[in-house]
Amino acid sequence: MSEGGLNAPVRHPIDWNDPDFYDWDKLNAEVERIFDICHGCRRCFNLCDSFPRLFDLIDESATGELDSVDKADYKQVVDACTLCDMCFMVSCPYVPPHEFNIDFAHLMLRYRAAERKSGQTDFRVEQLTKTDRNGKLAGLVPGLVNWAGGTRNKLTRPVMESVAGVHREAELPQFHGKTFALRAKQHPPEVDATAPARGRKVALYATCFVNYNNPKIGEAAQAVLARNGVETAVVYPACCGMPQLENGDIAKVADSAKRVSAELCSWIDQGYDIVALTPSCALMLKFEWPLILPGDATVQKLSEHSFDITEYVVDIAKKEGLAEGLGALEGGVALHMACHARAQNVGAKAAEMLRLLPEADVKVIERCSGHGGSWGVLKQHFETAIKVGRPAARQAAQAGKAYIASECPLAGQHLLQGIDRLQMEGKPQVARSYHPIELFAKAYGLAD
Repeated sequence: MSEGGLNAPVRHPIDWNDPDFYDWDKLNAEVERIFDICHGCRRCFNLCDSFPRLFDLIDESATGELDSVDKADYKQVVDACTLCDMCFMVSCPYVPPHEFNIDFAHLMLRYRAAERKSGQTDFRVEQLTKTDRNGKLAGLVPGLVNWAGGTRNKLTRPVMESVAGVHREAELPQFHGKTFALRAKQHPPEVDATAPARGRKVALYATCFVNYNNPKIGEAAQAVLARNGVETAVVYPACCGMPQLENGDIAKVADSAKRVSAELCSWIDQGYDIVALTPSCALMLKFEWPLILPGDATVQKLSEHSFDITEYVVDIAKKEGLAEGLGALEGGVALHMACHARAQNVGAKAAEMLRLLPEADVKVIERCSGHGGSWGVLKQHFETAIKVGRPAARQAAQAGKAYIASECPLAGQHLLQGIDRLQMEGKPQVARSYHPIELFAKAYGLAD
């Protein structure tokens, strides 16, 4: 393949069961091979903080080349990576099938996995990534947890920063006593049997975030699908493992993949499509799990039958047509394209969906929010996350729209924090960010 070729990027399976995967000599040799190519290219200098850190290390070294950079300093570069995949999907001209075979994000994953193998883990971060446990416990006393987690709480947030390593100014998700799965069971929506897409059946993979932190996203998705004649069931066996992937716990992710795919494939066998409600989870089901368990037929089957929610609504619009009743969203939408939505390589489906609305006014923002899941709330990363997300926040503010939306709820929340910090006159005073499916439900009159 020639440089700048138009071939689709190809990702190789992650060989995490091979002892060489964790061998530090072999790993450092691969790190140096790839870092040296990145040094010669520098196309990714403005994507995230990993690349500026790498280039500064090289530029400030004795020789101005990688050979005089201390191997111990590589960790700075690794720690700054959020696994957003934008280097692989958007910028790098040397991804496979190019002979240079560059997959920077999966190299960072391998480094973190090797650290974990050698006992280098952070207990505090480990606790943050236990989303199912945390969601269940917080759901017992959501009012207390939300009070303690509020950024205005000057009593608890400094303690949380010291004990849990969570920056005192980082906005944290709210918790609810009733999960989305429970709400769906108690109040199932009425399906319009006359709608064009009648006969379709969907198993909504609730995701840990929607299930515990923002059930409104799930309720909006169910309502939109029901209006369009789609029968839905809400399924949530467990978290997809993205928080563990970010921390190099590939074995844990593999366990989650086996458990969740077995449950979801039983619904596929009953004629259901699988629809994930957040893009990170859809990315796991479609792409990351098959790379971690390439020989698992169940995982592969799930990958072939999984959709993101915006992708699925657009599919209905193209094949059957949408049910009538959509209204305009006055004031327009500034839509942030979440990195893990872009990494699915299906196009800008959220923008495509919102442009189906009458008098659609959509400004698309294609810069990373900088949040990176649990990464962005940590004390050592929060200010970097704000810095990386500043261009996206500025674009969202300058758009001057009535609504700010992102398929990644954490990214949307983080963008609002970035806008709040901008020193600019006339910046929008937006109370909350939305998932695009919430706005679609609003356009149907199905949500506030």
